[in-house]
Amino acid sequence: MRAHQIMTRQVTTVNPDTTIVDAANTMLKQHISGLPVINAAGKLVGIISEGDFIRRAEIGTQRRRARWLKFLLGAGRDASDFVHEQGRKVGEIMTPNPCTVSEDTLLEDIVTTMEKNSIKRLPVMRGDQIVGIVTRANLLQAVAGLAREVPDPTADDDHIRDRIITSIEKSDWCPYGLGVIVHGGIVHLSGVITDERARQAAVVTAENAAGVKNVHDHLCWVDTMSGLYLISPEDDQLAAAR
Repeated sequence: MRAHQIMTRQVTTVNPDTTIVDAANTMLKQHISGLPVINAAGKLVGIISEGDFIRRAEIGTQRRRARWLKFLLGAGRDASDFVHEQGRKVGEIMTPNPCTVSEDTLLEDIVTTMEKNSIKRLPVMRGDQIVGIVTRANLLQAVAGLAREVPDPTADDDHIRDRIITSIEKSDWCPYGLGVIVHGGIVHLSGVITDERARQAAVVTAENAAGVKNVHDHLCWVDTMSGLYLISPEDDQLAAAR
């Protein structure tokens, strides 16, 4: 999936001259945690978020550093903190030059960018124009939406079986003598593996096939050096219960 498939298209923005109070009220009213900042020319120049309101003089949470630390950090840092804590306009406390993504950016790359930069939202750009915004909430919605997805109506047992076999057989860890039986969406996997990690990979592949309701693991593990043969943990439990 890509940014344009999950982004919020209707983006609420503010300009650098918007007051802090108005920005805060907008965020509260619309239940959003960040606002892109657009200048008079329509260019994205920054972003303001909940984090920018944490250290504020109004609520007495401004930084109080010891003199020796102020000396070490320098007057410039102290001045910058003062503006951020006392500023009355968005342009004075916003984060300038925010990270952005394009409409075609893959979700994997979006998550990587968020993690790398410790941010929770990314404006989506088309050239110099902002066309959307992707937040952590959008990613959560995408996961929930996929989990609720209605299975493919053509996903009968034969289709399910074909899809699972095709997916597993193209992998390097494909079990030897792979057997797949599907009945009513219930999948039974059989065959021989020589690495336990292949067991989980095969089960996950089957679980991800559209229309699958449950997966039973009958894969046997064989040690290629000694010839030791072990049935699957599921079959072992069933045998012990009899």
